[in-house]
Amino acid sequence: MSDTVNSLLHDMLVWIDARPRTYAEVMDAWRTSCPRLPVWEEATDQGLVEHVATGGQTVIGLTHAGRAFLRQHN
Repeated sequence: MSDTVNSLLHDMLVWIDARPRTYAEVMDAWRTSCPRLPVWEEATDQGLVEHVATGGQTVIGLTHAGRAFLRQHN
């Protein structure tokens, strides 16, 4: 993984961890069609984030692997 994607992954995980984020909110902020910056795709492929259905909407949270990634990259 490139340093750029790694850095963006860290930024995204910190942002998600700050407060509950809906799937729509995460997609608005982090989804990209640029094949060189696949941040959301990389996070889901690595199992760093999870989708949790709550109150009629999908909320995105960090998995244990996502929290470990943050600890490792702080």
